[in-house]
Amino acid sequence: MDIMKKTRVINSDISRVISTMGHFDTIGIGDAGMPVPAGTEKIDLALEAGIPSFMQVLENVLSELEVQKVYLAEEMKTKNPDQLAAVKKVIGDTPIEFIPHEEMKKDLSDTKAFIRTGEETPFSNILLESGVVF
Repeated sequence: MDIMKKTRVINSDISRVISTMGHFDTIGIGDAGMPVPAGTEKIDLALEAGIPSFMQVLENVLSELEVQKVYLAEEMKTKNPDQLAAVKKVIGDTPIEFIPHEEMKKDLSDTKAFIRTGEETPFSNILLESGVVF
């Protein structure tokens, strides 16, 4: 039963991961430089600098995944405030927890997958915690 999926993702790996997510599971999306732990599935979408962008991928995943909370690096507040504003705009009222970037890198070990984009702006990384649609 695909209780987490909504509709629009056509990338087969991303769609598969979303369909297997349960309540409180996480998936990461991030910039081209984020180190991904060896045991974490990496879905590499990066084609070249900036393609696809972090925001393009985030918006696509949000169209399909029910998200109850997001995690962002504390450093995004000062090192990439424009990206933070863009994230806040697309997530609406979804709660944000800010964590140190080092902690986020460690938390990738517990995610279902990490989606690598072509983004090259600092701290453009997010963890999405799945909710339920009922």
